Amino acid sequence: MIRNSRLILVLDVLSRDRALDLASSLRDKIDYVKVGYPLILAAGLDVVGELSRIAPVIADLKIADIPNTNTLISEQVLEAGASGIIAHAFVGKDSLSACVDAAREHGGLVFAMTEMSHPGAEELMAPVAERLARMATECGVVGDLAIISPGVGAQGGSARAAIEAGADSLIVGRSITESPNPAASADAILREIR
Repeated sequence: MIRNSRLILVLDVLSRDRALDLASSLRDKIDYVKVGYPLILAAGLDVVGELSRIAPVIADLKIADIPNTNTLISEQVLEAGASGIIAHAFVGKDSLSACVDAAREHGGLVFAMTEMSHPGAEELMAPVAERLARMATECGVVGDLAIISPGVGAQGGSARAAIEAGADSLIVGRSITESPNPAASADAILREIR
């Protein structure tokens, strides 16, 4: 799964051109780009395919519906070019398994969302995070449960602390994409975790 840098670039931008420029200029520093609803809704699903020609794409759609709908969503984004999808684990085994089955058919990965980095998630998700992670493993999500950690940079977290706490890769967006020099900002994070 993780190639070498341990850095996943979040493209929470609304411009197709900006997303493509950022991915192109940072392709040698990142393992994946992560796109979500803001970019896909603004630029269209085709942006996933365009980005996938630059770097592998994780579609962060936080898929959370009934099994049939999860299958349809997963298939659409994987067929568009995504290498992986993010799905909520709280929806249960049947719904998460639908995502896993679709990903297997398309040679993709599923990352199960068991926790989130905002304070409100502590109310409901944190108390059951380990249970959700065990269930996700039973469903066949990404191998040995790689930990991809958000909250670094603009959200205040330390890249080094996240890696030392067990993160396999870091999900970083605004501290790179909103920087006057995105490449230098990415390099600073990479130095911090090496």
